[in-house]
Amino acid sequence: PISILMSAGIKEILIITTPEDSSSFKKLLGNGNQFGCEFTYAIQKVPNGLAQAFVIGEEFIGDDSVALILGDNIFYGTGLDALLMENTDSSGGVVFAYHVSDPERYGVVEFDENQNAISIEEKPENPKSNYAVPGLYFYDNSVIKIAKGLKLSPRGEYEITDINSIYLEKGQLKVGVLDRGTAWLDTGTHNSLMQASQYVQVIEERQGLKIGCLEEIAFKKGFISKENLISLARPLVKSGYGNYLMQ
Repeated sequence: PISILMSAGIKEILIITTPEDSSSFKKLLGNGNQFGCEFTYAIQKVPNGLAQAFVIGEEFIGDDSVALILGDNIFYGTGLDALLMENTDSSGGVVFAYHVSDPERYGVVEFDENQNAISIEEKPENPKSNYAVPGLYFYDNSVIKIAKGLKLSPRGEYEITDINSIYLEKGQLKVGVLDRGTAWLDTGTHNSLMQASQYVQVIEERQGLKIGCLEEIAFKKGFISKENLISLARPLVKSGYGNYLMQ
């Protein structure tokens, strides 16, 4: 997820975790300076919905537009970087649609005959389409006010789908359909985590290229210099990961 935000040119990132996991993330990622980024941390004490991210992060967001990505979502595919860059300064909201076989697990978007989005439902028992909304969202600054005004859903959460529905009702929600060649992997279950691991292994071994390599992305985006990259790689040479970075 961090690699996706960095690929979109985003350098200031707020990482929201549970109270129990916060210290582990800080130890792993630090302040982000090694990647030419700035990582800030916040805690969601109660798991009461994705939409709370904008309330928790209000001070961090300030007057800017904002992107939200879920920590268990993996995206990979040709043209994805360009697509992300197009939406980093959105007017209104931007979400994506992805064809899946089990839409009842996700927020589902319904299209009319002209491929215009007409409704979005959260984990419906009877989905109106097979197009799920992946965990990647772009909004203008008004999302903070919208999030503050939400009421708890029957599931007991502040739903991101309710935010999307409000933007849709205002005619301010853009829904882009991800290409069939794009991979979206939701690793929220043990089975899906295993599948994602196998996918990444196959692609990396076949292509000889890493997926989600923060050091490589930081260098290619110009966040860090070649010298910075080499200094990050040297302590990791014995693992093989450092050799990849040195190449």
